[in-house]
Amino acid sequence: MGQSELYVSLDIGSSTVKVLIGEMANQSLHVIGVGNIKSGGIRRGAIVDIDATVQSIRQAVEQAERMIGKSINEVVLGIPANQVQLQPVKGVVAVNSENREITDIDLERVHEAAQVVSIPPDREFVNVVPVQYIVDHVDDIEDPRGMMGIRLEMDGIMITTSKTILHNVLRCVERAGLTIRDIYVQPLVAGHIALTEDEKYQGAACIDIGGGSTSLAVFQEGHLVASSVLPIGGDHITKDLSIVLKTPTEQAEQIKLQYGHAFYDEASDSDYFDVPSVGGGTGERYSQKYISEIIGVRLEELFDMVLEELHSIGIRDLPGGIVLTGGVSKLDGIQELARHILQTRVRLFSPAFIGVREPQYTTAVGLIQYAYMDDMFYGRLGGGAALGNPIGKEPAAQPKKQKVPKVKEKEKNGEGVTAKAKRFIDKFFE
Repeated sequence: MGQSELYVSLDIGSSTVKVLIGEMANQSLHVIGVGNIKSGGIRRGAIVDIDATVQSIRQAVEQAERMIGKSINEVVLGIPANQVQLQPVKGVVAVNSENREITDIDLERVHEAAQVVSIPPDREFVNVVPVQYIVDHVDDIEDPRGMMGIRLEMDGIMITTSKTILHNVLRCVERAGLTIRDIYVQPLVAGHIALTEDEKYQGAACIDIGGGSTSLAVFQEGHLVASSVLPIGGDHITKDLSIVLKTPTEQAEQIKLQYGHAFYDEASDSDYFDVPSVGGGTGERYSQKYISEIIGVRLEELFDMVLEELHSIGIRDLPGGIVLTGGVSKLDGIQELARHILQTRVRLFSPAFIGVREPQYTTAVGLIQYAYMDDMFYGRLGGGAALGNPIGKEPAAQPKKQKVPKVKEKEKNGEGVTAKAKRFIDKFFE
């Protein structure tokens, strides 16, 4: 494919808000704009201050816009896994065409049929992830279009989330002046990019350690089977260091990044560094080994919680191992500590694209690549750039383009998740 597609991802995290502008061509990503701003109004993945969050989103968007000189209009949004639920669903339809060839229309109809399930009033539909298609009892089909058959079935996983959480996220994005192109759950896209195909099929977990919380995504047989959020992240390590070393939070963060080590057995006890005290007084001198004990205790607690979560959802073995990503995974020794606690193969993942070669960008990159993969499968490429006019120029008056409905967002009544959530917001504020 010679034509490139532009995507803008919005990753609203507890520690930072990240905006990524990417150009996809021939399934390769070229990052052309990055915005990364410290988050405000977000605690443990949940929004607690609308105005502060809106301000953070606007600042991240403006930072990315300055890199390319164009305004951002629409984004691929990642929503946190807080209160996300996965539910197996099944759709069954009769093939419509006279010659019994399965077409895009049949694919859309079977998706709609899979979504006809009862959802509690406090929950909101996000999307359905296909697991397999079945044509006349022949299963394990990835794409049935073009095949001949009478009966088309789809096994999938329906993703729903808390209506309140989704409402708050959509309200912030709307007030920041953005429209939503697609919505995905953050652990789904992080696991999609961080895990290899073999790992996803054998059974593996992606642990994304952020600032305020940690996301866990478990894949088996190539598909997401469980997702959860653990209330521990890098900010907790910083606070521990600040309290024990009696130093300001900003200094504790710098110490963690510059001297931090997660595995006590491999930390250095010969190199010392000065730590300023609270109030600007004379501080103490500490070794890397000393602070590694502080860091290690908190991370041990996190990995113990991972084990408990895996056991609670019935996961006893992960042949594909564990993949660590997220900003905290940069800490020296974290791979060794995780391997020691989790007793399985552990590796680290960082995106390999210029400008975003940091594990903190895994979700932001994953949002773009997953949206592109979806658009390729459903034939939605060529829908126009996600960027607006050059900054500072007034847009010319043009008729609005009608966007083609996305199969994965449609429900039986033809209303997508974005439209439903917007209607809910409007009703909420009446």
